[in-house]
Amino acid sequence: MGIPTIDEQLEADTDEDWRVRFPRRTVHLDFHIGPDIPNVASDFDADSFARTFADAHVDSVTVFAKCHHGLLYYDTDRPERHPSLSRGLDLLGEQIEALHGARIRAPIYLSVQCDEYAAHEHPDWVALSPELTQVRRPPAGAYEAAWTVLDMSSPYQEYLAEQLAEVLDRYAPVDGIFLDMCWDQPSASRWAIAGMKKAQLDPSDPGQRDIYARRVALQYMARFSAMIEPALVRGSATGAWFNSRPKANLVVERDYLRHIEVEALPGGQWGYSYLPYVAPLVRNLGLPALSQTGRFHRSWGDSASLKTPAALKYECCRILMYGLSNGVGDLLAPSGVPNRAVYSRIGEVYEYIKACEPYVERGRHLVDIALVADPAQGDRPADGVSGALRALQRLRQQFDVVPPDAPLEAYKLAVVPDGTPVDTQLAGRLERYVAGGGALLLSASVASSGEEATALFTRLGFELEGLWPFDPVFLALTEAGLLDPPPGIDVRVPGRSTKLRTPNDGKVLVDLVLPYFQRAYDHFSGHSYTSPSQPSGYGAVVQRGRVVVLAVPLFAAVATEDNLEYLQVLGACFEHLLPRPLLRAKGPVHLETAVVDAAYHTSVHLLSFVPARLARDLDLVFDPFPLVDVEVSLRSLAAPRRVVLQPAGDVLACEFDGQYASVSVSVPDGHAIIVFER
Repeated sequence: MGIPTIDEQLEADTDEDWRVRFPRRTVHLDFHIGPDIPNVASDFDADSFARTFADAHVDSVTVFAKCHHGLLYYDTDRPERHPSLSRGLDLLGEQIEALHGARIRAPIYLSVQCDEYAAHEHPDWVALSPELTQVRRPPAGAYEAAWTVLDMSSPYQEYLAEQLAEVLDRYAPVDGIFLDMCWDQPSASRWAIAGMKKAQLDPSDPGQRDIYARRVALQYMARFSAMIEPALVRGSATGAWFNSRPKANLVVERDYLRHIEVEALPGGQWGYSYLPYVAPLVRNLGLPALSQTGRFHRSWGDSASLKTPAALKYECCRILMYGLSNGVGDLLAPSGVPNRAVYSRIGEVYEYIKACEPYVERGRHLVDIALVADPAQGDRPADGVSGALRALQRLRQQFDVVPPDAPLEAYKLAVVPDGTPVDTQLAGRLERYVAGGGALLLSASVASSGEEATALFTRLGFELEGLWPFDPVFLALTEAGLLDPPPGIDVRVPGRSTKLRTPNDGKVLVDLVLPYFQRAYDHFSGHSYTSPSQPSGYGAVVQRGRVVVLAVPLFAAVATEDNLEYLQVLGACFEHLLPRPLLRAKGPVHLETAVVDAAYHTSVHLLSFVPARLARDLDLVFDPFPLVDVEVSLRSLAAPRRVVLQPAGDVLACEFDGQYASVSVSVPDGHAIIVFER
């Protein structure tokens, strides 16, 4: 059976289905216009506005009710309506009506904790630092431009609730509400101090100020979600979204949500390493999710710039590859007219994304490995988790990121890297997992979590004898062993390593080499560290049965130093523990892959672009990196009926050896999907 196209999948939609289904190609239309800008939306034309997005293959546009300046863009008697918005012009209402006429969804944006109008009119509502100065983002002096942050424990929350209620009353049923700038904001205002005392918390304690800030955020999320739910279009896949929240806390906050949005621009605070961590974390939460990049060269607010076509394609294909819907951020000009050059560029990429969507529609990611990460680390995990992510990507391993309390039975291999704490519950879960036949790659550094973690190693048959008094130590890669052929050098690993005794029924995969002595101010040799001496008699990488323990902080070293030999050693560990991985793919080290299973086929994404630090603080992408005759093998129970390289439609020759279906592919333009049809 052929794979239905997107149009075929949607042709049975009723008139309302386009409003309730989860969007695929969205635009977040920023509109933060200060009160001194004249003639706001003076050139707005509703038909032209909607046609711009329809021509660019956009199916949802987030439009503004209220911006960070605290100004409103709809027809209201409230005094905070933008002063230069023409009286009688309901900009928000006309945008929604025009977009709906083009069968494009129109969720509504309101700024939460940034509101310059309210801060000016009610300075006592502003969040205060412990030094009793106003909180601003980014931190700035009194005479520098920055957003002022409001205190949600002050009467400002009621003020915002009135604005939200008016929007819901005027425009219900709505396609969704996007509430921005919703981080936990500690405050030393009189409102926050009173609230903390009432809650029996100590306002002088920074930790308890953080606890109260989290409580306030959860309280207003519950309140606003309850207001929004009855106003949603019936059956909507989307609802309230509270932006700027830590994605690692979504397990708790999902009760207030119908969907997830991941803001992940390559510039600004995110970077290209952010999405590979967050996407595998959120896609298994049971809620539809979209991710948002930007059309800007740098980041939000860089409106007089365009991202290169290659960069936008890379980012949108990456979002698709990770199983999320696409979003691109834009900033509408004060005139109210979308920029044609911007939507020409977005449209080119979205046309390609639309052609790819049938091959991942209603699919689920196939994975072998669970990377166990602590949500308490937030959206910026420790070096151990970051290094593990990078290694798994580069070694083409297919993985999920899971919290310590997640079930592991569905995975063939669990990875517990440096920095992931192991408590009694996780220790017991890992022990049962191994007893049930699961494989485990475990960093010895997690023993620092406490007695429960140390006891886990003992029960798994390993003896830990404390930490070596050396930093760095070395991997002995000068003899045949784990790597064949060996690199022929002792390779430095930074950080404190564990003295790991090899079990009698275990095997040293890599020997540990110590320096002659620890470098000190009065006792050193050479430029930066003391040279390696002789093997220590202890292992750096030790295997016992289905468990491999890393006595060195190798994952953290990948994050900080990215040595090729680190990757080779970890790759060999995976070969020992997972000899038949889901996917084998040759090609350059930067090649990113994903495997998605759907009703009639299994799809393999190949993504080949090379971000480079060509500007001082910015990773840029200018061109795709062509793939030529790259061998790709997918683990399969049966030979595929046909293999096609999509969206080009090229049929590929395939060999099946009883375990793997193998093809050779060339991809000149950075992305393709190999579709193994059943």
